[in-house]
Amino acid sequence: MDEVFQALSDGTRRQMLRDLAMNDRTVSELAAPHPMSLAAASKHIRVLENAGLIRREVEGRTHRCHLEAAPLAAAHDELGFYEQFWTSSLNELDRLLREEAAQKNQADAKPSKKDPPKDA
Repeated sequence: MDEVFQALSDGTRRQMLRDLAMNDRTVSELAAPHPMSLAAASKHIRVLENAGLIRREVEGRTHRCHLEAAPLAAAHDELGFYEQFWTSSLNELDRLLREEAAQKNQADAKPSKKDPPKDA
């Protein structure tokens, strides 16, 4: 799992995975949108391969890459714990803010001693 998170820590690699989610790509096609050499793109692809996130097939001189989504599902499951934590924390914050707003509305609804009587 550490290799998956290491691979996902880089924006270029995340974009390559997004591109592969749309369609299989060659190494050149994966490299094209990024301002880097083909050799640098190949290093990124190797990191993704080592993490099990992509599979590369060699067709003559062409290297075609395919997304392997199973490790992403495992990473999602791992992060699920934190999602529950943040959801619970945000729900509690929402409750406190609503209570505070209700108290403020009640305080604003009470006439102050400075307010003139409404009949006048």
